[in-house]
Amino acid sequence: MRYLISDVHGCYEEYRELLEKIHFSDEDELYVLGDAVDRGPEPIKVIQDMMMRPNVTYIVGNHDYMMLNTLRRLTVEITEENYADYLTSEDLMNYSCWLLDGGQITANQFRALPREEQRAVLDYLSDGLTYEVIEERGKQLILVHAGLREFEEHRDLDEYAFLDFLFERMDYGRRYYSDYRKIIVTGHTPTPNIRADAQPLVYRGNGHIAIDCGCVFGGNLAAYCVETEEVTYVKSKKRWGR
Repeated sequence: MRYLISDVHGCYEEYRELLEKIHFSDEDELYVLGDAVDRGPEPIKVIQDMMMRPNVTYIVGNHDYMMLNTLRRLTVEITEENYADYLTSEDLMNYSCWLLDGGQITANQFRALPREEQRAVLDYLSDGLTYEVIEERGKQLILVHAGLREFEEHRDLDEYAFLDFLFERMDYGRRYYSDYRKIIVTGHTPTPNIRADAQPLVYRGNGHIAIDCGCVFGGNLAAYCVETEEVTYVKSKKRWGR
């Protein structure tokens, strides 16, 4: 089976419980639609678990990008040749913005890792995808973290820039593709902000499937099964973000 999850945000206990609940095995595939890190209690453990699983496909989210963009600069060895001008005011601003947006706990746990493990985590995030397309029974599921900025229906996905997939809020009341076989699957926007009933459940409609059910905000962590279209939920243990 193929499963889709998103926005774990350091909720390691819920993540592991969800994998057990769906009986995730080596024969299954897991697509994680970004934002494994920040806000929640154990972001580095979430990333390390995914790294050990060859059947996990990781799609980069905006929080992963902020982490990678910041720490890739800060973990470079400072030498006599670069110490005077290596870090810029922009680097420090990016670091500050990341910490304020939930990155403090990720930064603390990353700093505690041996240098080799730090590099392995950053390499893993660097190899993450911007999107993936999978097919099931004649349907095309377009997996992205956030959305498609400056969307044009006949524009090839490879023509979008990297950041076009990371920060855009989709208009879930709008059908983007006129071809009903094309469905956009996203995380990023918690589903209580999408659904009319404000429940932390997967949203389906208008050619969208939204699967960020706001676990870190006290909602649920969801796993959507591609083959059966069934959703499995694990309730948040604690509200960490707001």
